[in-house]
Amino acid sequence: MITEHDTGDAERISGNGRCRVTRWILLFAACAAIVGCESRAKPAPPSPLQVSVIEIKPGPVTVYDEYTGQTQAPGTIEIRSQVTGLVERQAFTDGVRVRKGDVLYVIDQRPFQAQLEQAQASLAQAQATLLNAQQNLARNARLIEQHAVSQQDYDNAVAQERSATAQVEAQKALVRNAKLNLEYTTLRAPRDGFMSSSQVKPGALVTAQQTLLTTLYSSDPMWVNFTISEYKLLAVQKRLKRAPGESADDAQPFRLQLADGTDYPLPGKLDFVDATVDQRSGTLNARISVPNPDRTLRPGLFVRVIVPAFQNTNAIRIPQRAVQELQGLKSVYVVSADGKVQPRQIAASSRVGNDWVVDSGLVPRDRVVVEGLGKLKPGMSVDPRTVALTSDGSASTATPASSNVGQASNK
Repeated sequence: MITEHDTGDAERISGNGRCRVTRWILLFAACAAIVGCESRAKPAPPSPLQVSVIEIKPGPVTVYDEYTGQTQAPGTIEIRSQVTGLVERQAFTDGVRVRKGDVLYVIDQRPFQAQLEQAQASLAQAQATLLNAQQNLARNARLIEQHAVSQQDYDNAVAQERSATAQVEAQKALVRNAKLNLEYTTLRAPRDGFMSSSQVKPGALVTAQQTLLTTLYSSDPMWVNFTISEYKLLAVQKRLKRAPGESADDAQPFRLQLADGTDYPLPGKLDFVDATVDQRSGTLNARISVPNPDRTLRPGLFVRVIVPAFQNTNAIRIPQRAVQELQGLKSVYVVSADGKVQPRQIAASSRVGNDWVVDSGLVPRDRVVVEGLGKLKPGMSVDPRTVALTSDGSASTATPASSNVGQASNK
């Protein structure tokens, strides 16, 4: 049985539940209001990307053409024996300087001395035969006048005398040849120069005109051979209004850069340009002559040949790292007056150190981005910081770029 006391307790419990539900509804409503306010608030705009820029300032530039060359000794002589025999002695030390006429090798002379003596003996025998034939002819000449001998006997005496004379001349030639072969057993330096290493040792058998004994190199001056492409050749001809090498008056000094990056101190001069372009490679062979008093240059060295191509007193140059290349086209990012970047295509065919010399596409006071290119997109707002490039191409401390600097319109 439900009493009044029980009924009152039930009503109190029901009232407490309704209060708790009301409090939860109010709490959820407050959270929803807070979330709604936050969703209606606009996010703060991101700060512009900071980039390093340089301001274009034209200046004088000398553009150099560079070619890969290889040194060659003008007097390169391969030493080979003119006779076959055994090497008896090597008279020089590998790598030393020799003078013209210095003995280099001695071939065993005994066989050639014997040949000379045999030829001399044969000559003496032929001379004796000639003397007998001359005496016989003299007798027959007297007797023919007396009609004491027949005409045939006289003709035979004449023929024998002439045959003996020819035999003497033949033997004299053999003697000269034997003497010459004997001289060939001593090999001498044909000119001043420096010896390479010997390819044979004493006791080795050398074959006449075949076995290479060593090589003699001259040292001063030194030649440097290089090739010019068809494109460069046409450019040089347009600039000089003549083919290169046709006039010694317009020959510009050539500089050399060695393999370790150092500059060779003495300039060279162009002394040969081939008459035809190689059809296989499309290049033209050329050569310069360089003084080499200290033997700094050795035959076979690879060097860089550098020659002034042209000078421009009002050239625009930008760092190579500021240039983007795609399918042969070059472009840079330029910051406009309102602080936005736009790509601009440029034309540049020459380089000076690590810089491109711009032919077209940029004008003075343009601001070109040199650092931070990887994050840029066309039309992006940036915070440009002007930098000054050092001699090695690195950027100095950045300073904020003035936003009111007059800029040329994007092209």
